[in-house]
Amino acid sequence: MKIRVEHDGLADAVSWVARSVPARPPVPVLGGVLLDATSGDALTISGFDYEVSAQVTVDAVIETPGKTLVSGRLLADITKALPNRPVDITVDGARVAITCGSAKFSLPTMPVEDYPELPAMPDHVGSVPGDLFSEAVAQVAVAAGKDETLPMLTGIRVELNADQLTMVATDRFRLAMREFSWEPSNSTVDSAVLVPAKSLADSAKTLGSGGGNVEISLASGDGLLGLAGNNRRNTTRLLDAEFPKYRQLLPTESAVTAQVEVAPLVEAIRRVSLVAERGTQVRLEFTAGLLRLTAGGDDEGSAEEELPVELAGEELTIAFNPHYLLDGLGALKSSHAKMLFTTANRPALIKPVTEDGEETGGYLYLLMPVRLPG
Repeated sequence: MKIRVEHDGLADAVSWVARSVPARPPVPVLGGVLLDATSGDALTISGFDYEVSAQVTVDAVIETPGKTLVSGRLLADITKALPNRPVDITVDGARVAITCGSAKFSLPTMPVEDYPELPAMPDHVGSVPGDLFSEAVAQVAVAAGKDETLPMLTGIRVELNADQLTMVATDRFRLAMREFSWEPSNSTVDSAVLVPAKSLADSAKTLGSGGGNVEISLASGDGLLGLAGNNRRNTTRLLDAEFPKYRQLLPTESAVTAQVEVAPLVEAIRRVSLVAERGTQVRLEFTAGLLRLTAGGDDEGSAEEELPVELAGEELTIAFNPHYLLDGLGALKSSHAKMLFTTANRPALIKPVTEDGEETGGYLYLLMPVRLPG
C-alpha cells in the first residue's frame, strides 16, 4: 500500500475513529485502526471493539492499493503532531512508514486478517438536522449517570415515533429531556432504545458538525443503533437494561414560578459555591423581585449574592447541589430560565424561555433539591 493524503483530513479522521478504540483492549488487534485503500480515490479508516464501530472516508491519492492495521492511539498522536503538509503512508512488509515533510515514523503493523468485520448498518428509520441532533444529545447527556454498576442510568433513552423524537437521561439526582420533530422514513416507526450516553455524545458531536442531516438506523432486535453523517458512520451496541419510568417523576403542576436571566445566575452560583465544600449545597431564597444565593457557614466561610427575579407564588427557600444546577442551566441554550417549584423538598423543573417568558426548545431539566438543615 502506498498513498498520499492531506494532513488535516487524516488527523481529524484518525482522531475520531481512535476514540472508539479501548485503552486496554482484551485482544491487541482491537486497539488498532484499519486503513483501507482498496477502492476508488479514498482512504477508509475504521475502528471496532465489538461494542462501538466508527468509520470515516477521506480523499486520498492511491498509488498502490492495500490495507494495513496499526495502533489507533499511537497513530492519532502522530497524525495530530505532524506539520500541515501532505502525508505519505507506505506499507513495507510488517511495517508502515509515515512521512510528512522532514518527519518520518515507522510503525509495526498487526495482522489484518485477525481484525473483526465491522457490523453492517441497520435499517434506516429517519433523519434529523445535524446541528439539532448534536445540541439535543449534549443537553441530555449532562444528566446521564457514570456508575457502571447501574447500567440503566448510564444511557440515553431514545424514543422514536411518527411525530417526534425524545431523548431522556437520569442519574437519580437529576433528569434531562429533549423533544423535537424529525423525519421518520415511514409512519410506522415506534421504538424506544437505550444507548450508552458516552458513545452517543461522542458520535453526535462530530456527526452533527458541518451541516447536513444525521441519518438514524436501528435494529432493536439485534441491539444496534447506527448513525451516519458528514462522511462518517458509527454503530453502537444498545444497553440491555430497563430505563426508569421517568414520566411519573415529572411534576404536573407548580405552586411557585420564577424567571431569571441565565448568565448572571450562572456567574453568581460559581462565585458563592467557592466556599461550599464538595457535596454541600447552594441555597436559593426567592422573594418578591429578589433571589438571594447563599453558601457555606461559619466554619468554612460564607458567601451571599442577590439577583433580580420575577416571582409568581409564595416566597420559597430551596437548596441544590451547585454542580448539578450549573449543568442544567448550561444546557438550556437560552437567555432566560423558568424555574418551577412545588415545595422545598420536591423536584424542581428548569426550562428555557425567552425574555418575555415564552418556553422554547422543547427541553426540561428536573433537579432534586438538597434537604435544608433543620
